[in-house]
Amino acid sequence: MQDKWTDGDAYEMYVGRWSRQTGKSFLSWIDAPHRSRWLDLGCGTGALTSRILQDCDPVSVVGIEPSEGFLALARRAIADDDRASFVQGTGESVPVADGSVDVAVSGLVLNFIPEKLAAIAELKRAVRDGGTVAAYVWDYSGHVQFMRYFWDAATALDPSASDNDEGVRFPVCRPAPLAALFSEAGLTEVSTAPIDIVTPFADFDDYWSPFLSGVGPAPGYCASLDDTARQALKDRLIETLPTDPDGMILLAARAWAVRGKT
Repeated sequence: MQDKWTDGDAYEMYVGRWSRQTGKSFLSWIDAPHRSRWLDLGCGTGALTSRILQDCDPVSVVGIEPSEGFLALARRAIADDDRASFVQGTGESVPVADGSVDVAVSGLVLNFIPEKLAAIAELKRAVRDGGTVAAYVWDYSGHVQFMRYFWDAATALDPSASDNDEGVRFPVCRPAPLAALFSEAGLTEVSTAPIDIVTPFADFDDYWSPFLSGVGPAPGYCASLDDTARQALKDRLIETLPTDPDGMILLAARAWAVRGKT
């Protein structure tokens, strides 16, 4: 099953809202100088780009994204800030000049890029000597509870669902593989850190609705089910999710961040 990345509004409800929280801590950890030139690879709906503009006082931010749907939403969302520009491109071919930025980042994207080493090499090429390359990814196999509850319920009903589970598909999303990838790309002073956030859902519908969009691996799997199987999955989640008496579902999520110097 191929991952679908077309509907920016649906992505925003699924993980974009949580990416904004994670991005704030990620940028604080990078601690890049103000007035830097930034590149945001896989900018999606503009979640991390908007955080850079808000928190980091950049000279400029170039968002790179393959999906025209996501680019359109990012451009609309950040239309009033002329420091930001958005260009269609991929990790394997980043359309900027050598050494043209001071900081290159990527949020929740690296694991989806087929040629990961080539992508990090491209970011390294784009960054000036002494600049920073950094990324963060979900801890899919560990502490991303809104996804783990989903996949645990799905595989309990259909063991073959594990083939689509990001925790199985993306072993790079752990500190040691991330550090090894950055080091292999020729970056120095490589380090990693966890980023933990709270992901509260107002009620079950707030949790469940994003999985019906088909955007991303878990929603894509959910959308592929027939009505009976989808209802069985929904019922199991209702049974297993920790729900407060007022209906709120309070979960937590962890991302792993990695950075290195050029």
